[in-house]
Amino acid sequence: MRIWSIHPSYLDTKGLNALWREGLLAQKVLQGNTVGYTNHPQLTRFKEMKNPVGAVADYLGYVADEADNRGYNFDKSKIVKQRCKSKISVTLGQVKYEFEHLLGKLKQRAPNLYIELSKIVEIEVHPKFEKVSGDVENWEVIKRKHF
Repeated sequence: MRIWSIHPSYLDTKGLNALWREGLLAQKVLQGNTVGYTNHPQLTRFKEMKNPVGAVADYLGYVADEADNRGYNFDKSKIVKQRCKSKISVTLGQVKYEFEHLLGKLKQRAPNLYIELSKIVEIEVHPKFEKVSGDVENWEVIKRKHF
């Protein structure tokens, strides 16, 4: 499961579709409607919110908006009606780590997008998040590069 902190516009089609599915799974987990993934580290920041289900619903709304921008048809009726207006903090180190992680994926499966995104200097975050200073988040499971 990967609930990206970076803006969904950076994701290729495969990544955006995966994010939608994984976001819906996260919503089910936070609602208590699944047995698995309940302790998944990607859910930590949502669990820390006053209204975790509302926070993930807001998150999914922005993912659906990105799908709309691309002409895709994600079923928004799957997003619960709860909302949480508060932003979620994400460290600059986490944003950089995720962006580099995405670039690694895109280098193989979407080389043209990889080249385009490689030029980005100021990384935008998902609208549900706000950047704060700091290293990679403690909950992140860091994938080591193999050379």
